[in-house]
Amino acid sequence: MSEDVAERALTAGEPVRLRSLTWSVFVPMGLYGTGAGAAAPMYALRALDLGASVGSAGVIVALGGLGMVLTDLPAGRIVARIGERGAIGLGSLLGLVGILAAILAPSLGVLAAGMLLNGAAGAVWGLARQTYIVAVMPPADRGRALSTLAGAHRLGFFCGPFLGAGLVHSMGPNGALWLQCATTVLAGFAMVAIRDVDDTASGEHTLRSVVVENRRLLGTLGSAALLTGAARASRQALLPLWAAHIGLSPTTTSLIFGVSGAVDVLMSYPAGVWLDRRGRRATGVPSMICFAVGYAVLPWTGTALTMGLAAVLLGLANGISNGLIMTVGADVAPEDRRAEFLGAWRLTHDVGMFAGPIAVGVISSVAVLGAAAFALAVSAAAGAVAMYRWFPGVIGVGSHLDRARAVPPETGSAAACTNDREWL
Repeated sequence: MSEDVAERALTAGEPVRLRSLTWSVFVPMGLYGTGAGAAAPMYALRALDLGASVGSAGVIVALGGLGMVLTDLPAGRIVARIGERGAIGLGSLLGLVGILAAILAPSLGVLAAGMLLNGAAGAVWGLARQTYIVAVMPPADRGRALSTLAGAHRLGFFCGPFLGAGLVHSMGPNGALWLQCATTVLAGFAMVAIRDVDDTASGEHTLRSVVVENRRLLGTLGSAALLTGAARASRQALLPLWAAHIGLSPTTTSLIFGVSGAVDVLMSYPAGVWLDRRGRRATGVPSMICFAVGYAVLPWTGTALTMGLAAVLLGLANGISNGLIMTVGADVAPEDRRAEFLGAWRLTHDVGMFAGPIAVGVISSVAVLGAAAFALAVSAAAGAVAMYRWFPGVIGVGSHLDRARAVPPETGSAAACTNDREWL
């Protein structure tokens, strides 16, 4: 089904098939991820070129995550006000300005501002593409759609460093940033072709009211999302540190990361199928258990083979969780203020993404490196418990979530249920 056919189906109120989103959503997402993957390791080198210390370079790179966290809530309002097309255009413009600031930066201050803008762009871009898929895809196919979306980004991120290597060789770190600049523009142009979905707009609800009304959801399911974000992001910080700790060469470390990333990408579509057929709880709990076991065994590894096995297990965990958090957020989002809610929902996950690597650094600085791995194992196990307790099962006719949605708005879905499991 072509993009035009998809638009006609949407206009006619017919179900949109997954393959119809290939050129309008998934390919642009892969392009966006390719540029991000190529540029990700180069921002620290750019900071070093401008005279930053190793520690300062790490802080500047972390500003990208901070920009995302600070923009998650406003991004929900932006999408609700100007629609998906406008939000994607705005996000692409913010990203373009941020990348150019990093390329042309005469000082560390300008580079830091560019990193903040990059994070803000990611928040707006990510929310707009999520709300579009949630609006056009039937709930029974939502897991596959969002897992494919996340998988497209991860595939691009995986391929990006290889595609950018030649540019980096000839132009230095800025070569990869120019590649990200080009892919951001191309992806933005491709995705602004989508049609806005009217039901995401809601001018009568403030961000504060949406957060207050859904505080129980954000405090229960959101805690699981936060712990998932921490588990996902921390492996990027902990694995290289552990590899250096046991004396592995950079080449071996890179190979281990490549194999782990390949397992992650290969699990993308199967994870979506499992989400739709077996449910959110049956997907989330095993993924967090794999994270917990992977982090728990890491301090006991001392060779490339044993560490590689732990890294593959963590890659498997990340792959199983592909699209999980976006799908659960879509399941519980109020339809009349979906964009605002999803902005708050993304914030819970992104706070974990931002805080996890920082926690690894702090714990490692005051204790042995293995203590950070143990702390992550405990937090991942807590995430598994939270998912078992609060995540919904299969979404369909007669499910607990569907019954909760049937409660009249004036009675309040939370007040109408005596048990969190029924409510969710």
